[in-house]
Amino acid sequence: MIHSSRQLGDLRAPELPSALSRDSIIVLPLGAIEQHGPHLPLNTDFVVADAVANAAVSEFGEESQAWILPTLPFTKSNEHAWSGGTMWLSAQTMMSVLDDIARSVASTSARKILFVNGHGGNSALTAMMNREIRLKYGLQTFLAHPHMPADQGGSSGASELGMGVHGGMDETSVMLHLRPELVDMSLAVRRVPEKLAENDQVRFGGRVAFGWLSNDFFPEGHIGDPTGATAELGAQMVRSATDSLGGALREISRFDFGR
Repeated sequence: MIHSSRQLGDLRAPELPSALSRDSIIVLPLGAIEQHGPHLPLNTDFVVADAVANAAVSEFGEESQAWILPTLPFTKSNEHAWSGGTMWLSAQTMMSVLDDIARSVASTSARKILFVNGHGGNSALTAMMNREIRLKYGLQTFLAHPHMPADQGGSSGASELGMGVHGGMDETSVMLHLRPELVDMSLAVRRVPEKLAENDQVRFGGRVAFGWLSNDFFPEGHIGDPTGATAELGAQMVRSATDSLGGALREISRFDFGR
């Protein structure tokens, strides 16, 4: 796995004034430790966010003035709280953690912070914190995903009826590429809530959102069809996600509200 040479933590304190400027981007990947069905490891979201963010900063960080922080392993995963081994922060704790990190970033000369979110359950909270941090500390704040979740407008395989939101083909393929020794494809089963696909609006990716827990649909806890996952697809997805995040870093480095 790639770990970027542009680790903020590798700098010595006297190096910060010359290493950071107002245009520097501090990148914080957000992972999770949570159940991912019977076939994937608890650290799936951590592995994906860590790999893609580090690869992007390694390739594009120098030109975009990006520096990366260690991936946050514990985040807001309470939709999986029913499953032992899920390590989750409450919404209030998660907000406090992001606020504290932003306060620390604001003590440097860097004025941009990018959250690279590998866990869809963090999306709404992190999007809200973008504005809170902007107001409180004056930082420019950004939120990106290695792969946009299907229930938030991203794509999903046809066999998943647009509902491969957790432990489905995409995540399984990426893990087969990044950490194949942690994947047990003999336990992979198709779990797609087909009845939900009949709805026009109240469905994953529909106009009407709904609260859900990962065992609301199937006892295994994943939602999607991992059975057709391949390492080759995973490699393509990681490459695409890295390039996309690299493009985002370039734009963020120049971003100034259209002025």
